[in-house]
Amino acid sequence: MSKPRLAVVLFNLGGPDGPEAVRPFLYNLFSDPAIITLPAPARIPLATLISTTRAKSARANYDKMGGGSPLLPETTAQAGVLEAALKEALPDHESRVFIAMRYWHPTTEACAATVKGFEPDEIVLLPLYPQFSTTTTDSSLKAWRKAYRGKGKVHEVCCYPLDEGLIDAHAQRIRAAWNAAGAPANVKLLFSAHGLPEKIVQGGDPYQAQIEATAAAVAAKLGGGWSWTVCYQSRVGRLKWIGPSTLEAIAAAGAEGKGVVVCPISFVSEHIETLVELDHDYAEAARNDGVAPYIRVPALGVHAHFIHGLAQAVRTAVARDAGDITPGSAWRCGREHGRCPCLEKVA
Repeated sequence: MSKPRLAVVLFNLGGPDGPEAVRPFLYNLFSDPAIITLPAPARIPLATLISTTRAKSARANYDKMGGGSPLLPETTAQAGVLEAALKEALPDHESRVFIAMRYWHPTTEACAATVKGFEPDEIVLLPLYPQFSTTTTDSSLKAWRKAYRGKGKVHEVCCYPLDEGLIDAHAQRIRAAWNAAGAPANVKLLFSAHGLPEKIVQGGDPYQAQIEATAAAVAAKLGGGWSWTVCYQSRVGRLKWIGPSTLEAIAAAGAEGKGVVVCPISFVSEHIETLVELDHDYAEAARNDGVAPYIRVPALGVHAHFIHGLAQAVRTAVARDAGDITPGSAWRCGREHGRCPCLEKVA
C-alpha cells in the first residue's frame, strides 16, 4: 500500500526578488486589511500611495542586499531540511514541504494550486512566525482558506513560542555569537522583535506576550549572569507602537556603559529587518552612541534544533483531529488574548 501523502505548507511574509518587484510587494503588504485596518475604499488608495512614495527608499535598502530579499532562498533551504527531517519523524508518510508567501512569490494562491496537484491526504499549515499575530499568521491562514480547494485533512499550527527546539537554537546562536566576539563581560542582551501598533495588542493580539515568553525562556536556557530586555524594531507611521524600541534599548545600554548583543527573537530567517535595519542602521546608531561592542546574533535559519522543533510540531499536528488549530508548544493564551484562534476554537 502507498503511504498517505502529507503536505506541509510553510507560511512566510515574502520579499521582492528584484528592484522592479519592490513597489508591487509594498502594495500587496499595505493593501492587506490585517496591516491597515481601514475599509477597502480608504485602504486601497492608501496602499497605492504608500507603495509609490516608499518604493525609492525601499529599493535603496534592498540594494544593500544585492537588489532583492533573501527570504525565499532562506525559506527554500528551511523547507528542504525540514522535508528531510520529516522522513525520520514521520516515516509512514510521504511528506513534501511547500512555501506560501503572503505578499510575493510563490503566492498563497500559487502554492495552493501546487498542493492541490500533490493530492495530499493531510495538510499541516506551519507558520514561520513562532509567535502568533493577527498581522502575520492569522492573515496567512485566512488567505490559505480562501485559496485552497483541494483534498486533504487540514491541521493548523498557530504558534510555538515555547518550543524546546526554538529555545535551544536561539540560546546556541547567542552563545556562539558572544563567544566569537571574545565573550565580553559588560554587555546587555537585547531580544529584538518586530513591533506592532499598541492598539493591536490592546485589542487582544497575543504577540507581545508570546515574544516576552520566548525571550524569558531563552534567557533561562542561557543561565544566570545575563542582563537582558525585550525591545521592538521597525516602527513606522504615526500610531503609538509597543516598546521600548530597539534604538531606545541600545541607547539605554550605552547610558549604562554597556555594549549590546542583539538577538532577532521574532525572525527565523535573514531579511531586510536583520540585514539592513540591525546590521546597518542600528549598528550605526550604536557607534554614534558609543555603544561597543555591538554583536548581532544570526537568525535561526536551518539550525538543527529549530528544524527538529518544526518537525515535531508537524508530527503533533498530524496526531490531532483535522480542523484543529493548536499551539506547537506548551504555550496557552489567557482570556485577555481574545484574538487567539485557539481561544476562539474553544469558545
